[in-house]
Amino acid sequence: MMTGATTVSAGTTSVATAARPPVPMIVLGGYLGAGKTTIVNALLRNADGLRVTVLVNDFGSINVDASLIRERGDDVIGLENGCVCCTIGGRLVETLIAIGERDVRPDLLVIEASGVSDPMRIAQVGLLDKAFRLHGVVVAVDASGIAQTLADRYVGDIATKQILSASTLVMTKTDLVSPEALCSIRSRLAELGATQVVVTSDRGVVPPAILFPDHALPPSDAFRPRPLEGAHRTLPAGLRSFVWNAAGEMERAHLKAAFARYPGKLLRAKGFVNLASNLASAGMSEVHVVGSRVSFTRHPDMALQPSSMVFIGVLSDAEIAGLREALQAACIESSPSPGQPNFERAYR
Repeated sequence: MMTGATTVSAGTTSVATAARPPVPMIVLGGYLGAGKTTIVNALLRNADGLRVTVLVNDFGSINVDASLIRERGDDVIGLENGCVCCTIGGRLVETLIAIGERDVRPDLLVIEASGVSDPMRIAQVGLLDKAFRLHGVVVAVDASGIAQTLADRYVGDIATKQILSASTLVMTKTDLVSPEALCSIRSRLAELGATQVVVTSDRGVVPPAILFPDHALPPSDAFRPRPLEGAHRTLPAGLRSFVWNAAGEMERAHLKAAFARYPGKLLRAKGFVNLASNLASAGMSEVHVVGSRVSFTRHPDMALQPSSMVFIGVLSDAEIAGLREALQAACIESSPSPGQPNFERAYR
């Protein structure tokens, strides 16, 4: 949703995107009736001043309060809180190009996939444009009907593929099932999916740590990684976060090996690292990890400083210790940064 934004138009004045940080992008998927629109509506109402753009296939089901609507065009709804909702149909690539070329780009882009589409394919399309980086693939799962959907001979494969593509699974309509059934569904999703990060929504409200990119702070701001804050009552019991700080250079291949140490358990990792380089003035590198995807962006003008990353995932004490050990092995000069202790927070 874009604060103060107007319609998405290919004629918008272009600004060189190379000098600007990429826009975090979330693809929201889930089978028909899973509650994607409810999640979008809740996000639109609770943007808290962030510039967010939501791309959807159809406005008909986006029941935004009339008091929020500022203007309505053929394919754009502008909201009073600065958010923008755009219909895309078959024009996804063209719409993404137009958004990437805007003078004022969103803090967050959300693409609502159709109920029968593969969210990961849409994410791959979005990643073709360097103006965006993948922040997550969030898939809504109807807790009251997922067993029947998965067992359906016609649509079971579609729902399974959607679940497998997720970096986060959001269980909806949990009030319609018993606590025992909900526990069973959560376990099945953790076994079936490529992620063990399974959260519940409350009338469409999803924990902010799942959707928002560190409160949309751009890399130009002082980067201060921190454990998850707030919304802990709706986070799964095993979801934990910790911050890693280290002096000296880090080796890229060993760092990627550390990220891959616990597949399906690490939801996100992000920060700035001092990567070993043959360049005279290499600067720092911004790193983002979403599931198995790792991306590095060099910031040659950023002064060298201790590496600092925040990790979020379903991790046990032993796994956190193992991840710390792997991170330490990636350090060419392996010593924690003085004055910047490592710390973590667990949600029970």
